[in-house]
Amino acid sequence: MPNQFDPFRQMDRLFTDTFRSASNALMPMDLYRAGELFTVLVDLPGVDPATIDIDVEDRTLTIRAARKDVEAEGAKWLSHERPSGTFARQLALGSGLALDKIEADYRDGVLKLTIPVAEEARPRKISVTHGAGHLDPAIQGSEQ
Repeated sequence: MPNQFDPFRQMDRLFTDTFRSASNALMPMDLYRAGELFTVLVDLPGVDPATIDIDVEDRTLTIRAARKDVEAEGAKWLSHERPSGTFARQLALGSGLALDKIEADYRDGVLKLTIPVAEEARPRKISVTHGAGHLDPAIQGSEQ
C-alpha cells in the first residue's frame, strides 16, 4: 500500500512537536498516580514563590510563575541561556477529581501538586443481600 503524503499533517505535527517541546522545556513536569492521589511535579528553579499562581477553571489547571532576569550592571554577557519572564503551563483535568482539595507545595525549586480522586469516583463494593419470600404478591403465582 503506498504511503500518502499529507503536507498539512506533517506541518501540523512539526508545529505541535516544536511548540510542545518549547513550552514544556520551560516547565518540565512529571505526573503519576499512587492509590487515590495524583501527584504533579513541576521544575521551577529560581522562581520567586510569590509569583506562582495556580488556578482551576472548567477542568483546566493553569500554573503560572515568573523568573526575574539577573541584574548585572556594566556586565558583558558571554552566555545568556537561562530563560526569564513569565511562564505558564496548562493541564486538562478529567472528571472524577476532587478539584476543591488540590494542595500545592514549593520546595527546592520544585512545585508539587497533589490532586485526590473524588470520593464519588472511587471504586467501591456493593453488597448483595439474599432473602426468601420477598416477592411482590402480584408477581407470585396463585394456587388453585
